Amino acid sequence: MKLGIVGLPNVGKSTLFNSITKAGAECANYPFCTIEPNVGVVPVPDERLDVLTNMYHPQKTTHAVIEFVDIAGLVKGASKGEGLGNKFLSHIRETDAICEVVRCFEDSNIVHVDGNINPVRDIETINLELIFADIETVNKRLDKAKKNLKADKKYQEEIDLLEKIKENLENGISARAIDFNEDEQILVRDMFLLTTKPILYIANVSEEQLNDAENDLNVKKVKEYAEKEKAEVIPLCVKVEEELSGLEDNDKKEMLEMLGLQESGLDKVIKKSYDLLGLMSFLTAGEPEVRAWTIKKGTKAPQAAGKIHSDIERGFIKAEVVSFKDLVEQGSMVMAKEKGLVRSEGKEYVMQDGDIVLFKFNV
Repeated sequence: MKLGIVGLPNVGKSTLFNSITKAGAECANYPFCTIEPNVGVVPVPDERLDVLTNMYHPQKTTHAVIEFVDIAGLVKGASKGEGLGNKFLSHIRETDAICEVVRCFEDSNIVHVDGNINPVRDIETINLELIFADIETVNKRLDKAKKNLKADKKYQEEIDLLEKIKENLENGISARAIDFNEDEQILVRDMFLLTTKPILYIANVSEEQLNDAENDLNVKKVKEYAEKEKAEVIPLCVKVEEELSGLEDNDKKEMLEMLGLQESGLDKVIKKSYDLLGLMSFLTAGEPEVRAWTIKKGTKAPQAAGKIHSDIERGFIKAEVVSFKDLVEQGSMVMAKEKGLVRSEGKEYVMQDGDIVLFKFNV
């Protein structure tokens, strides 16, 4: 699962990417520094794994991971091929969700591509280019559906839906903000529209703004816009996050305390991005390994077992499941079993985030 980091040139995208992945992507104060996308795979912070590691003392601990892609800065006219527009749009098509960095800080030393700070205008610049690209996609599908209608009346349903989407797009409304019924959602998924991708806004503030970022005027404007898009906003200072990412754990903790923060903004971004992709983790725990396994929300037990090995899914008998909370409260799997907190679940069981599981199978 892949999440694309996007934004106008010089808003802090590559610095954020470097902080997340420590991958050393090139960063400079001029547009189009990033041309080919940089890719980084990072662990998802999960305090539950730390607790289980202290409990089981395993040989290794393995986190779930998420893939971030640093995509070139976009300018007006991208949908018509301006700047690196065509590449930008093709790289976004390959992602499952979007993380958009929005500049909310003033700094005369860092050039803004449009000359001044206006976060809503910046968001609209990118969203409009995605909307223009989607209008082109919708028009092509409309033409095809209308031709097919002559032979099969079932295409009328698709035409009605496409016209509904087109009307909203032409009014500047992203497809993700449109209410669709269940049947429409199935059709929309097959259209692969850019503006249906889930989106998370990163409000990049200065260190001075950080202490009261929630009440900052620019951050508030981003939040108001995001509400219409059914999206969330995380304010952070990319410059501070870059410093934090280079520190050892103890020094990092000390700096966070000094800043009055519970966790780094990057940890919030990674966790929220994981959630944005509709992902969650189930856990396995023992002396060889404590591990988080990534599954889509709504996954049933046999398919979750298949994440470990296809043979376990094929020969699935049952899943012995205990919640993380119950296991920690009891202190061991033996005690949890004695209290009747370890459940035996069958093929129809829908996995829950944080389930600790032992799969029984026979091949």
